[in-house]
Amino acid sequence: MSNVTVIGSQWGDEGKGKIVDWLSEKADVIARFQGGHNAGHTLVVNQVTYKLKLLPSGIVRKNKISIIGNGVVIDPWALLDEIKQLEKLGIKITEKNLYIAENATLILPMHKELDGIREDTKNTDKIGTTRRGIGPAYEDKVGRRAIRVMDLANKNNLSKRLDMMLFHHNSIRKSLGKSKINKKRLINDLAKISSKILKYSTPVWKKIEEFKNKKKTILFEGAQGLLLDVDHGTYPFVTSSNTVAGSASTGTGCGPNTINYILGIVKAYTTRVGEGPFPTELKNEIGNKIGRKGKEFGTVTNRKRRCGWFDAVLVKQSCIISGISGIALTKIDVLDQFKDLYICVGYKLNGKRVNYLPSALSDQFKVKPIYKRFDGWLENTQGIKKWKDLPVKAKKYVNFIRDYCGVKVSSISTSPKREDTILLENPFKKN
Repeated sequence: MSNVTVIGSQWGDEGKGKIVDWLSEKADVIARFQGGHNAGHTLVVNQVTYKLKLLPSGIVRKNKISIIGNGVVIDPWALLDEIKQLEKLGIKITEKNLYIAENATLILPMHKELDGIREDTKNTDKIGTTRRGIGPAYEDKVGRRAIRVMDLANKNNLSKRLDMMLFHHNSIRKSLGKSKINKKRLINDLAKISSKILKYSTPVWKKIEEFKNKKKTILFEGAQGLLLDVDHGTYPFVTSSNTVAGSASTGTGCGPNTINYILGIVKAYTTRVGEGPFPTELKNEIGNKIGRKGKEFGTVTNRKRRCGWFDAVLVKQSCIISGISGIALTKIDVLDQFKDLYICVGYKLNGKRVNYLPSALSDQFKVKPIYKRFDGWLENTQGIKKWKDLPVKAKKYVNFIRDYCGVKVSSISTSPKREDTILLENPFKKN
């Protein structure tokens, strides 16, 4: 059996939660490797809906190990609340089925506050963040002043680390006319929860090596999507971490040779939350119809998602950058009632045709999509589990995506339910 990394290949919200949960039946270990509680995964299992933000999707399955890697930024209060909510739904979470990297960065209240201040200011463009402190926490991590999980174990060390962080944050707050952070109160608040977090803390890189030696199958779970990658996305309208497949290695502490298959989750149309360029966006009733049928509202924020036609140019770009082995195509059933369907196969920029999305933001806003039209199948695909049962016109749509992107379609999701999936290639089976 091989180890698999799952990433979003658009702007997030592709349906990773369901696919990871579905795949986790074959895996022994499920590891989150980047992002924070700004990324929501919705799972429907036995008619029970689970909404996860920080915990790996495998946590809802029995006899599976879940890992939150060092590449994730963790709001400890949000994590404990999520654990509490899942326990109410009958999911048992202990230090035997959940491990948290001891060197993972913590999101503190000051991070969330700074996030909100920046979004509300009139002096800068809105990025469209979820205001959960993700960006400021990553900034502190890179600035080498972050508080990490292991720091909760020693109050004296925590105090010294906080001095470094508060020197930076209080300087910013002073310039913004905000009051200083109450260090004593913050230490007391952290002290109340430290033992609840530390019981899950461990050197995750050692755990993964241990699981590898025991021939355990590992599923690495990404958050957001490649087009939100801080390097390769639509910068600056991106998240604050690397969402590419390579982050599975750096975000957990395993070598790249640990990963044998990279699965890119791709929605059968395109959506985006927040601000930023979106070449195929439909600001009309067709876009609204896609949104209604696809229930396109954020799991975390409940924000309405922007909707548009499938952008094959962007998906191909994602496949190349992340070395995607196979595509898991989701939400094809949302398109069942459309007479005409369109796929973007190129852009027009300054009178010339281009076959990729340029890096310059000004160009990203200027590109105009070039479409190829497809006949809609106008048949019900919801719940279909076999390729042969798909309408012929739906197969044509899927096959075009495969051929244009140059990557196999390994599975097709036909509803939010775990079992409603057409399997064309098993990512876990080594060739």
